[in-house]
Amino acid sequence: PSPPLSTNPRLPSHESAPDNMTHPAHDARNILFLCTGNSARSILGEAVATLESKGRLIGWSAGSTPTGRVHPIAAELVTRLGYPQHKLRSKRWDEFAAADAPQMDIIITVCDNAAGEVCPIWPGHPATAHWGFPDPAAVQASEAAQRQAFAEVLQGLTQRVRMLLALIEKNPEKFHNKQELSDDLRTIAKTADGSADRSSN
Repeated sequence: PSPPLSTNPRLPSHESAPDNMTHPAHDARNILFLCTGNSARSILGEAVATLESKGRLIGWSAGSTPTGRVHPIAAELVTRLGYPQHKLRSKRWDEFAAADAPQMDIIITVCDNAAGEVCPIWPGHPATAHWGFPDPAAVQASEAAQRQAFAEVLQGLTQRVRMLLALIEKNPEKFHNKQELSDDLRTIAKTADGSADRSSN
């Protein structure tokens, strides 16, 4: 397995303008994924949003109490998909509440702990929603079982991001009504959870 990736205290210059494989679109929107440790689920969300959108979304991630390391399996999965390894960094969500931080359009919590915590006041009043997933890093049965858990979270996030992209492609004006967009984001989670339940039966 690849070694853990360490954290840095502030947003470095290479994070201020994500490469996004080519160049982000001129009207690209920022989406921030939050969890407690910022080592697994939120990292996957950051990468999936950036890669799947091909420049329409710029993914970011942070945590309330970051571990200071990106989980090796998460790092392996997203770099295999084409996400730049130098962007993988475990960091506090306070960074994105600062005046000079990129302004978020959407904020998604991906773990129940983060959803229940008191978040910073985000500039711009972004749309918010909770897309909950079990922590794949907590699976201890075997390495194979843990890899399967990571793969399932990656699949679930990919499904939700694709649904979001279809929504905003159909109606780009969604970003002008953050409450409506928040409602749509929650509907996406319910729809995806429902389809997952049906496929497991």
